[in-house]
Amino acid sequence: MTHHNGRLRTAGLLAFLFGLLLLIGAILAYSTNTPAFLVIFGLIGVGTVAYSYWNSDKLALRAMKAYPVTREQAPQLYQMVEGLAQRAQQPAPRIYIAPSPTPNAFATGRNPENGVVCFTEGILNLLNERELRGVTGHELMHVYNRDILISSVAAAVAGFLTTISQFFLLFGGARGNSNQGGNPLALIGSILAVLLMPLAASLIQMAISRTREYDADSDGAALSEDPLALASALDKLERGISRYPMKEDPKHDSYAHMMIANPFGGRAKKLFSTHPPMADRIARLEGMAGYRQD
Repeated sequence: MTHHNGRLRTAGLLAFLFGLLLLIGAILAYSTNTPAFLVIFGLIGVGTVAYSYWNSDKLALRAMKAYPVTREQAPQLYQMVEGLAQRAQQPAPRIYIAPSPTPNAFATGRNPENGVVCFTEGILNLLNERELRGVTGHELMHVYNRDILISSVAAAVAGFLTTISQFFLLFGGARGNSNQGGNPLALIGSILAVLLMPLAASLIQMAISRTREYDADSDGAALSEDPLALASALDKLERGISRYPMKEDPKHDSYAHMMIANPFGGRAKKLFSTHPPMADRIARLEGMAGYRQD
C-alpha cells in the first residue's frame, strides 16, 4: 500500500475536528460554570465514534437495503474480488448488492477482516468487466487503508457537532434570558457555535473524504494495474448518476460520502461535496497511465 502525504493531512484534520468538539464543551463549561461539560463532551464524542465505527457496515447496508450474494449467485464478481484481495495479500471482503438503479459502489466494515463491498444493481448493469474491476480495486483499498475508521470518525464527530451546537444555542439563549441583562459570553458563544461549528465540521469532513478518495483512486488503480479502466468507470458513473440520481434524504445523506461517486449528481452542492471533482480524478488516473487526450 502506498504511503501518501495525505495521511498526515487527514490526521491533522481529524485532530482539529476533535478540537472543535472540545472547544464547544469548554465554552459551555465556562459560560455555565460547569467544568463537567468538557469531560462529558469528550466522552460523548468518543462514544459516538465507537458506535459508528462498530456498526458502520450494518447501518450503511440497511440504509441501502443491500442483500448478500453467494459465490453461486455471482461467480464472476467473487472471482474479481478475491483475485484483487489476493494480489493485495489481504482478506477478501463480503459482497453485497443494493437494489438501486443509481450506479455506485461503497466499502464498509470496521477492519479488513470484517470488510464489505457493496455494488448497486445500476453499476453492475452499466460497467464492463474491466471497469468494474477498477472500481473494485478502489473500494478494496478503502478497506485495506482503514478509511472506514477515518470516515466513521469524521462523520460521527461532524454530526455530533452540528446537533450539539444547535442545543448550545437553545441552552445559551435560555440561560441568557434567565439572567438580568443576559449572559453576553453565553450568547456570543452560542451564536458563534451555531453558525461556525457546523460549517467548520462540514468543511473538515469534506476535506478528509476528498483526500481519501484521491488516495483510493491511486491505490486502487495500482492494485488493478489499470488506471484507465477506473478513469473510464468514473466517467460512466458521472453520466449514469445524472440519469438516475439517488433521492436525497437523511438516510442516504449519512452514507453518501462512502460511495465512489456522489450519488446525487449535479443536484449536490459542489462546494460542500465530499467527493473531489470527477474531472480531476480522471485526469490524475490518466496521468498515472501516461495518457493524454488530444
